[in-house]
Amino acid sequence: MDYLLKTEPTVYSFADLQREKTTIWDGVTNPVALKNLRAMKSADRLVIYHTGDEKSAVGSATVVSVDSSDPKIPQIKIKVSKALARPVTLAEMKSNQLFAESPLVRQGRLSVVPLNPAQFKFLAGE
Repeated sequence: MDYLLKTEPTVYSFADLQREKTTIWDGVTNPVALKNLRAMKSADRLVIYHTGDEKSAVGSATVVSVDSSDPKIPQIKIKVSKALARPVTLAEMKSNQLFAESPLVRQGRLSVVPLNPAQFKFLAGE
């Protein structure tokens, strides 16, 4: 499965992930977003999306491990992959039919969003 992870770049940016190489993805409190985190598995592909003023997908990452020992808050370790060739804006996503039924545009506040393979390919520029 593929996912999009939203982050406020002034709090934790893709550049921070590039510098650190790996991180534990935390701070998620929304029940639906937590359900999506719990569904993650090692090697799942991720798109990192900057919220705030940027509102764009900016990079990719991969799930390294999932620790579900605390069923309320799973610990998802991710590693950086690469910056996208160009940022993909929320406006571009909203105007693309691929995202018409996506929680990305239907549930704007959701911080962990599943992506189908075509959505991931579009965002990652593959």
